[in-house]
Amino acid sequence: MPAHRPVAAATLPEPSADARAASEALASDIAGSIAAAGGWIGLDRFMEFALYRPGLGYYGGGASKFGAAGDYVTAPELSPTFAQTLAAQLQQLQACCPAQIIEVGGGSGKLACDLLLELERQRGLPETYAILELSGELRRRQRDTIGHRVPHLLSRVRWLEELPERFSGVVLANEVLDAMPARLVRWHADGISERGVTVAGGRFAWADRPAGGPLLDRARALAAECGIGRPYLSEIALAAQAWVTQWARILDQGVLLLIDYGFPRREYYHPQRDAGTLMCHYRHHAHDDPFYLPGLQDITVHVDFTAIVESGCSEGLDLLGYTTQSAFLFNCGLTDILARTPVDDTLRYLPLANAVQKLVSPAEMGELFKVMALGKRISAPLRGFSTGDRSASL
Repeated sequence: MPAHRPVAAATLPEPSADARAASEALASDIAGSIAAAGGWIGLDRFMEFALYRPGLGYYGGGASKFGAAGDYVTAPELSPTFAQTLAAQLQQLQACCPAQIIEVGGGSGKLACDLLLELERQRGLPETYAILELSGELRRRQRDTIGHRVPHLLSRVRWLEELPERFSGVVLANEVLDAMPARLVRWHADGISERGVTVAGGRFAWADRPAGGPLLDRARALAAECGIGRPYLSEIALAAQAWVTQWARILDQGVLLLIDYGFPRREYYHPQRDAGTLMCHYRHHAHDDPFYLPGLQDITVHVDFTAIVESGCSEGLDLLGYTTQSAFLFNCGLTDILARTPVDDTLRYLPLANAVQKLVSPAEMGELFKVMALGKRISAPLRGFSTGDRSASL
């Protein structure tokens, strides 16, 4: 079983004995798969094992992931204001297409709770609300959260374990694309290689192989388009692009609403970003070592939003808007939502204002996080992109 490679320049909290044992079991499992594959697997395969292996992977196991007790804080966990503001965009969309919502990757279930409560307040509950969730452990957690917080709305929610054959309505994906397995590519003087994972000296280690097939074609095209110098290391998220293509084929009418951190292509492959965007999150510590405690930490890459829009539009979707999270939330009435709480009610207002600051501040989530809408048979301009639309940057 591979030993855990120490994270450089970081002192991270020690896991419990049970958590460490689970991580060691997963590491042994991954090592066996590497041996069976001839001694090497791509980063995408490593991420699949580390994140999604049933019972042991980060999303397939039972560890707490979200909020103060987890590894990172998402926008829905910060404040119900995020969902309450997002509901304004969903309300508009429900007037443009069937009132059905699929939330992809439902997290703790908090976003669903807050959205349903706000839509109920606005007398705009959807006809159906489904959560597409591959993890059985997270499905149970979501059901418990919704049943505890909004028991009268639990019967409206159903769970999906695979993509539907056809769908009309809104597909909502908050921080989903960043956790999809990605390939890691190195452009260098002798050519283009794919960086993958091997086992050396009893530890997981990086190893390069010549890139080939569609990955090599994509890497060459990116080098030509973005002027990628050498040496240069970065990710190509073919799985995320394929996922958007799938939804484009499934969607009869409606919108794919994507919220995640990332950049347009030319910013993603900027000369100064020559080490890529791979990032791991463990107990609110961020670092760049995916081999540390497999199954106990999140592994993510930023989103190339240009690739996402190209994938959707090539299959018949229209780009309806692309902007920062900050602009989107203000366009959807964030100020009015915040004003519901009196300023002189300091015990409630101050924590709320602090959370909102994190959602919109350029130094926090406001600038790095983007919102993109891809749609089919939607003609009305969307409220969330009424000002600050950056579609031209893609």
